Amino acid sequence: MLRLEVAVPAHLADAVVDSLKYSYAISHLSRLRGAAVRPEGDLIIVDVAREAVNDIISHLEALDVDHEGTLQLRQVPAWISKAGLRAEQEAPGAGADAVVWLEVVSRAYDDSELNFTFLSFMTMATLLAGIAIILDSQVLTVGAMVLGPEFGPIAALGVALVRRRFGLLRHALRSLAIGFAIAIAVTLVVSLMGRGLGWVHERDIVVRPATAFIYSPDRWSVVVALIAAAAGVLSITSAKSGGLSGVFISVTTIPAAGNLALAAAFGNWHEMAGSALQLVINIGCMGLAGWVTLLVQQWVWSRVDSSSMAPRVSGQQQRHSGE
Repeated sequence: MLRLEVAVPAHLADAVVDSLKYSYAISHLSRLRGAAVRPEGDLIIVDVAREAVNDIISHLEALDVDHEGTLQLRQVPAWISKAGLRAEQEAPGAGADAVVWLEVVSRAYDDSELNFTFLSFMTMATLLAGIAIILDSQVLTVGAMVLGPEFGPIAALGVALVRRRFGLLRHALRSLAIGFAIAIAVTLVVSLMGRGLGWVHERDIVVRPATAFIYSPDRWSVVVALIAAAAGVLSITSAKSGGLSGVFISVTTIPAAGNLALAAAFGNWHEMAGSALQLVINIGCMGLAGWVTLLVQQWVWSRVDSSSMAPRVSGQQQRHSGE
């Protein structure tokens, strides 16, 4: 069950309430007259089955609520309601399968925003990956994978293509390009400092059987990236997010960036080329898999009978219409 809060000017409030009050998918509808200050008007609170929320939002957008008012959506963590149970039972499909596009697009913008926090995590994760390579530690390599925030903008690429949000596409590509460039540059500088101080030697990055896979991409690199990205997109678009941790520790995007910086510090062109290829394969395949997964989800959900998604009219409303 999701809660939708709508703040609208008074002249739109009646139309919004009329469009919602007879919907089969709604279990609760409240109207607080004059409660909204900006925009000045009414606050309307709706509890709606997750499966039908896209349709409800589309009806509100048709009333121009998104331009003249405000829509806010959030998860209801726990609820007891016979009407709510009936709404979920009557809504087509399963709530866990429903893709709430307002939620997905908003998250894509947030996760791919180029800010200090994003750059800090990218840099720290890449530095940690560099240390993992020097120590030939798989545990630290996994830690660097989990710490890296790169999956957010990679997933946003697929969202942008499916929803035709080309501003989001530019936004995500910019964050990835600048984020990896800064992270690799900082790791390169630190690696050169470590080399100058005698803390790091070339043998540290050449003889390391536990982490050699980072710069040795093969067909399995493609398979893993495709499966991991598909699972990650399913986690962020559905009501179940448990699969994200598995995504973070499946692909070697951040370790490849760390190895690229280390190899550059020692002029090891073979490892540089392998790491760069691994990085490109991971980003490209993850972006492709995310896009295809979202396309499939959109197609599957569109197969639901559109007539069953439209607000149903009760006998009471039919009597009013007849009058």
